[in-house]
Amino acid sequence: MRESADVARLQARRLDGPHRAVGLVLGRRGNLGRDELPVDERDEIGERPADVDSQARISHGAIFSGPDRARCASPPGLTRSLPASLGDRSGVRPSHTHAPVRVGFIGLGIMGSRMAANLRRAGHDLVVFNRTRATADAWAQEHGATVAGTPAEAAAEAEVVITMVVDGPQVEAVLLGEDGVVHGAPAGLLCVDMSTISPTHTRRIGAALADRGIHLMDAPVTGSSPKAEDGTLTIMAGGEAEDFERARPLFDAMGKLIVHVGALGNGEMLKLINNAVAAVNAATVGEALLVAHRTGVDLDALEQVMGAGSGGSAMLELKAGPMRRHDYTTLFKLEHMLKDVRLCLEEGQAAGAPFTFAAQVREILTAASGRGLGDADFAALIEVLEGTAGTRL
Repeated sequence: MRESADVARLQARRLDGPHRAVGLVLGRRGNLGRDELPVDERDEIGERPADVDSQARISHGAIFSGPDRARCASPPGLTRSLPASLGDRSGVRPSHTHAPVRVGFIGLGIMGSRMAANLRRAGHDLVVFNRTRATADAWAQEHGATVAGTPAEAAAEAEVVITMVVDGPQVEAVLLGEDGVVHGAPAGLLCVDMSTISPTHTRRIGAALADRGIHLMDAPVTGSSPKAEDGTLTIMAGGEAEDFERARPLFDAMGKLIVHVGALGNGEMLKLINNAVAAVNAATVGEALLVAHRTGVDLDALEQVMGAGSGGSAMLELKAGPMRRHDYTTLFKLEHMLKDVRLCLEEGQAAGAPFTFAAQVREILTAASGRGLGDADFAALIEVLEGTAGTRL
């Protein structure tokens, strides 16, 4: 359903200061077997909020913010559950802006479940699919939704299908595989993949869908699970402008900063670059701590001064403390960071664009993984840096 709002009347968006946002998705392979498809288990390393107070459409893209809510009726469904309550968490908020959209939502993991809940709160009608049926049943009971037995069933009456799974092979499986979306898709269906995968894989999937008359956008997100829960994620969307307009009511329900970044695959590429920069920054913070430690500088003072100056960063704020305490409680797995840095480097190499510092941090992360730290938070890269420096914080 196309959004008919006159975007020419939207005011220019103002971004006061840097927006630092990092969010990642794990990279586990599998097939579409009903009990084998991993759902999204996304962890996030945190995000600094953007100062966003208006909406704008810009050349070769668009930026929007703020959820618009709408109430919708329920279409004929498969297994229908009503909300357990009509409170703030599961109730539907009416809107005077967007008409309701029929959505098939695939992947009810840490992030996906919260994003889908915001779609319900905005009044959109959902048919959900999840690898573990019990998870889908419980979610549908709480929020009010139809539960599908396959991705094809989730797509059968949808206007838009959203996928939030773990990697490229899984996206391909739920969209193109046995019992995949293509086997139930109505004419003109729009698929929006909000997973983090390689741009090359995204474009290949997009071409296969286009051959069947199905549209695709990539729209990965950044932000922690609390931001997924309160609908303030950052969403970077790649694809056709008309498809962006169709998806905009859904993006509004899930995100605060919403940017149309150009052609299909550009959202994924931007996300990978962002993640690689975060990894480089984290390694730099680790080495800065070690230099300060070896030269007798008080580390509390270092954090305070750097945080207030040009050396400040989201990684200093989020990872310096865990590195100093050697606390690797997992917010985002080191092996998943390694996967994203690798994908970024592969795309850059194919384009003839070097990313020297990302290549260096890939080796640091590889060494940490070799030490058995793959399941730890990527702050554990400090162990490799400490080994090189011959000292511990």
